[in-house]
Amino acid sequence: MTRSTEGLSPELHAYVVEHSEPVDEVLADLAEETARLFPDHRGMQIGPEQGAFTTMLTRICGAREVVEIGTFTGYSSICFARGLPEDGRLLALDVSEEWTSVARRYWERAGVADRITLRLGPALESLRELPGEPRFDLAFVDADKEGYVGYWEELVPRVRPGGLILADNTLSHGRVVDRENTSAAVRGIRDFNDRLVSDERVTQVLLPIGDGLTLARKR
Repeated sequence: MTRSTEGLSPELHAYVVEHSEPVDEVLADLAEETARLFPDHRGMQIGPEQGAFTTMLTRICGAREVVEIGTFTGYSSICFARGLPEDGRLLALDVSEEWTSVARRYWERAGVADRITLRLGPALESLRELPGEPRFDLAFVDADKEGYVGYWEELVPRVRPGGLILADNTLSHGRVVDRENTSAAVRGIRDFNDRLVSDERVTQVLLPIGDGLTLARKR
Protein backbone atom coordinates (compact mmCIF):
# COMPACT_ATOMS: atom_id res chain seq x y z
CA MET A 1 0.00 0.00 0.00
CA THR A 2 0.97 3.62 -0.20
CA ARG A 3 0.29 6.57 2.07
CA SER A 4 -0.82 8.81 -0.81
CA THR A 5 -2.45 8.38 -4.20
CA GLU A 6 0.13 7.66 -6.89
CA GLY A 7 0.86 10.55 -9.22
CA LEU A 8 -0.63 13.32 -7.06
CA SER A 9 1.62 16.15 -5.97
CA PRO A 10 1.97 16.53 -2.19
CA GLU A 11 -0.12 19.70 -2.40
CA LEU A 12 -2.92 18.06 -4.38
CA HIS A 13 -2.89 14.99 -2.14
CA ALA A 14 -3.21 17.23 0.92
CA TYR A 15 -6.17 18.93 -0.76
CA VAL A 16 -7.83 15.56 -1.42
CA VAL A 17 -7.39 14.52 2.22
CA GLU A 18 -8.63 17.88 3.51
CA HIS A 19 -11.81 17.52 1.45
CA SER A 20 -12.56 13.93 2.41
CA GLU A 21 -13.81 12.41 5.66
CA PRO A 22 -11.43 13.73 8.36
CA VAL A 23 -8.82 11.38 9.81
CA ASP A 24 -9.55 11.05 13.50
CA GLU A 25 -7.05 10.87 16.34
CA VAL A 26 -7.03 7.07 16.45
CA LEU A 27 -6.03 6.64 12.82
CA ALA A 28 -3.59 9.56 12.96
CA ASP A 29 -1.85 8.07 16.00
CA LEU A 30 -1.78 4.63 14.37
CA ALA A 31 -0.15 6.02 11.23
CA GLU A 32 2.44 7.85 13.34
CA GLU A 33 3.24 4.82 15.49
CA THR A 34 3.48 2.54 12.47
CA ALA A 35 5.96 4.90 10.79
CA ARG A 36 8.00 5.04 13.99
CA LEU A 37 8.03 1.32 14.75
CA PHE A 38 8.29 -0.02 11.21
CA PRO A 39 9.93 2.68 9.07
CA ASP A 40 10.94 0.19 6.37
CA HIS A 41 7.35 -1.00 6.01
CA ARG A 42 5.33 2.21 6.44
CA GLY A 43 4.31 2.10 2.78
CA MET A 44 2.28 -1.03 3.50
CA GLN A 45 -0.34 1.09 5.27
CA ILE A 46 -3.21 2.50 3.24
CA GLY A 47 -3.57 6.24 2.84
CA PRO A 48 -6.29 8.34 4.45
CA GLU A 49 -8.28 8.74 1.23
CA GLN A 50 -8.29 4.96 0.79
CA GLY A 51 -9.47 4.55 4.36
CA ALA A 52 -12.36 6.95 3.88
CA PHE A 53 -13.29 5.24 0.61
CA THR A 54 -13.31 1.73 2.12
CA THR A 55 -15.45 2.77 5.08
CA MET A 56 -17.97 4.41 2.77
CA LEU A 57 -17.97 1.45 0.37
CA THR A 58 -18.59 -0.97 3.25
CA ARG A 59 -21.62 1.06 4.28
CA ILE A 60 -22.93 1.52 0.73
CA CYS A 61 -22.89 -2.20 -0.05
CA GLY A 62 -24.43 -3.08 3.32
CA ALA A 63 -21.66 -5.52 4.15
CA ARG A 64 -22.06 -7.69 7.25
CA GLU A 65 -19.26 -10.21 6.64
CA VAL A 66 -15.84 -8.97 5.49
CA VAL A 67 -12.52 -10.75 5.05
CA GLU A 68 -9.19 -8.93 4.87
CA ILE A 69 -6.02 -10.57 3.57
CA GLY A 70 -3.09 -8.60 4.94
CA THR A 71 -3.80 -6.64 8.11
CA PHE A 72 -0.39 -5.13 9.00
CA THR A 73 -0.95 -2.72 11.93
CA GLY A 74 -4.69 -2.44 11.51
CA TYR A 75 -5.46 0.82 9.69
CA SER A 76 -7.54 -0.78 6.94
CA SER A 77 -9.31 -3.18 9.30
CA ILE A 78 -10.44 -0.26 11.46
CA CYS A 79 -11.79 1.47 8.35
CA PHE A 80 -13.72 -1.61 7.24
CA ALA A 81 -14.99 -2.37 10.74
CA ARG A 82 -16.29 1.18 11.12
CA GLY A 83 -18.44 0.63 8.05
CA LEU A 84 -20.05 -2.51 9.47
CA PRO A 85 -23.26 -2.64 11.48
CA GLU A 86 -22.91 -3.49 15.17
CA ASP A 87 -23.42 -7.18 14.49
CA GLY A 88 -21.08 -7.19 11.47
CA ARG A 89 -17.89 -9.22 11.46
CA LEU A 90 -14.46 -8.85 9.88
CA LEU A 91 -12.05 -11.78 9.54
CA ALA A 92 -8.47 -10.48 9.45
CA LEU A 93 -5.76 -12.76 8.04
CA ASP A 94 -2.07 -12.03 8.58
CA VAL A 95 1.20 -13.84 9.32
CA SER A 96 2.81 -11.39 11.76
CA GLU A 97 2.20 -11.38 15.49
CA GLU A 98 4.45 -8.31 15.79
CA TRP A 99 2.46 -6.18 13.34
CA THR A 100 -0.96 -7.33 14.48
CA SER A 101 -0.13 -6.77 18.15
CA VAL A 102 -0.23 -3.07 17.26
CA ALA A 103 -3.50 -3.62 15.39
CA ARG A 104 -5.09 -5.26 18.44
CA ARG A 105 -4.35 -2.22 20.60
CA TYR A 106 -5.84 0.17 18.09
CA TRP A 107 -8.90 -2.01 17.46
CA GLU A 108 -9.63 -1.67 21.17
CA ARG A 109 -9.04 2.05 21.11
CA ALA A 110 -11.27 2.48 18.05
CA GLY A 111 -14.04 0.49 19.72
CA VAL A 112 -14.21 -2.14 16.95
CA ALA A 113 -12.34 -5.07 18.54
CA ASP A 114 -15.58 -6.98 19.10
CA ARG A 115 -16.22 -6.99 15.34
CA ILE A 116 -12.80 -8.36 14.32
CA THR A 117 -11.46 -11.91 14.45
CA LEU A 118 -7.72 -12.26 13.77
CA ARG A 119 -6.33 -15.48 12.34
CA LEU A 120 -2.54 -15.75 12.17
CA GLY A 121 -0.87 -17.95 9.58
CA PRO A 122 -0.46 -18.17 5.80
CA ALA A 123 -3.58 -16.56 4.37
CA LEU A 124 -4.00 -19.07 1.55
CA GLU A 125 -4.14 -21.92 4.06
CA SER A 126 -6.56 -19.98 6.25
CA LEU A 127 -8.85 -19.35 3.27
CA ARG A 128 -8.81 -22.98 2.25
CA GLU A 129 -9.86 -23.99 5.76
CA LEU A 130 -13.03 -21.90 5.48
CA PRO A 131 -16.31 -23.38 4.19
CA GLY A 132 -16.49 -23.20 0.41
CA GLU A 133 -19.96 -21.71 0.07
CA PRO A 134 -20.60 -17.98 -0.51
CA ARG A 135 -20.28 -16.16 2.80
CA PHE A 136 -18.60 -12.80 2.45
CA ASP A 137 -20.13 -9.54 1.29
CA LEU A 138 -16.78 -7.81 0.88
CA ALA A 139 -13.16 -8.94 0.63
CA PHE A 140 -9.92 -6.94 0.64
CA VAL A 141 -6.58 -8.24 -0.67
CA ASP A 142 -3.38 -6.46 0.35
CA ALA A 143 -0.70 -9.06 1.00
CA ASP A 144 2.21 -10.61 -0.93
CA LYS A 145 1.74 -9.69 -4.56
CA GLU A 146 2.89 -13.07 -5.87
CA GLY A 147 -0.04 -14.63 -4.03
CA TYR A 148 -2.83 -12.45 -5.44
CA VAL A 149 -4.05 -14.92 -8.07
CA GLY A 150 -4.17 -17.72 -5.50
CA TYR A 151 -6.12 -15.55 -3.06
CA TRP A 152 -8.50 -14.56 -5.83
CA GLU A 153 -9.32 -18.12 -6.76
CA GLU A 154 -10.11 -18.97 -3.13
CA LEU A 155 -12.10 -15.79 -2.53
CA VAL A 156 -14.46 -15.68 -5.50
CA PRO A 157 -16.41 -18.83 -4.56
CA ARG A 158 -16.68 -17.55 -0.97
CA VAL A 159 -18.12 -14.14 -1.92
CA ARG A 160 -21.88 -13.92 -2.41
CA PRO A 161 -23.34 -12.88 -5.79
CA GLY A 162 -23.32 -9.09 -5.85
CA GLY A 163 -20.50 -9.03 -3.30
CA LEU A 164 -17.34 -7.00 -3.77
CA ILE A 165 -13.62 -7.78 -3.83
CA LEU A 166 -11.03 -5.02 -3.45
CA ALA A 167 -7.37 -5.48 -4.29
CA ASP A 168 -4.68 -2.93 -3.49
CA ASN A 169 -1.44 -2.02 -5.30
CA THR A 170 -2.71 -3.05 -8.70
CA LEU A 171 -0.67 -0.35 -10.44
CA SER A 172 2.51 -1.38 -8.62
CA HIS A 173 3.79 2.22 -8.60
CA GLY A 174 3.47 2.33 -12.39
CA ARG A 175 5.74 -0.66 -12.88
CA VAL A 176 2.96 -2.73 -14.47
CA VAL A 177 3.56 -0.93 -17.78
CA ASP A 178 7.35 -1.25 -17.61
CA ARG A 179 7.89 -4.46 -19.54
CA GLU A 180 11.56 -4.51 -18.57
CA ASN A 181 10.54 -4.92 -14.93
CA THR A 182 10.18 -8.65 -14.35
CA SER A 183 10.38 -8.75 -10.55
CA ALA A 184 8.22 -11.36 -8.87
CA ALA A 185 5.97 -8.77 -7.24
CA VAL A 186 5.31 -6.91 -10.48
CA ARG A 187 4.71 -10.13 -12.41
CA GLY A 188 2.30 -11.18 -9.67
CA ILE A 189 0.27 -8.00 -10.09
CA ARG A 190 0.30 -8.24 -13.89
CA ASP A 191 -0.90 -11.84 -13.70
CA PHE A 192 -3.65 -10.81 -11.28
CA ASN A 193 -4.82 -7.89 -13.43
CA ASP A 194 -4.88 -10.10 -16.53
CA ARG A 195 -6.75 -12.83 -14.65
CA LEU A 196 -9.53 -10.44 -13.66
CA VAL A 197 -10.01 -9.13 -17.18
CA SER A 198 -10.62 -12.69 -18.39
CA ASP A 199 -12.76 -13.81 -15.43
CA GLU A 200 -16.41 -13.94 -16.48
CA ARG A 201 -17.53 -14.41 -12.86
CA VAL A 202 -17.00 -10.70 -12.14
CA THR A 203 -17.09 -7.19 -13.51
CA GLN A 204 -14.24 -4.95 -12.45
CA VAL A 205 -12.69 -1.50 -12.59
CA LEU A 206 -9.13 -0.48 -11.73
CA LEU A 207 -9.27 2.83 -9.87
CA PRO A 208 -6.25 5.16 -9.61
CA ILE A 209 -6.65 5.50 -5.84
CA GLY A 210 -3.52 5.02 -3.77
CA ASP A 211 -1.25 2.70 -5.74
CA GLY A 212 -4.16 1.33 -7.76
CA LEU A 213 -7.28 -0.12 -6.17
CA THR A 214 -9.21 -2.71 -8.16
CA LEU A 215 -12.91 -3.07 -7.38
CA ALA A 216 -14.62 -6.24 -8.62
CA ARG A 217 -18.27 -7.24 -8.27
CA LYS A 218 -19.28 -10.88 -8.42
CA ARG A 219 -22.03 -11.53 -10.94
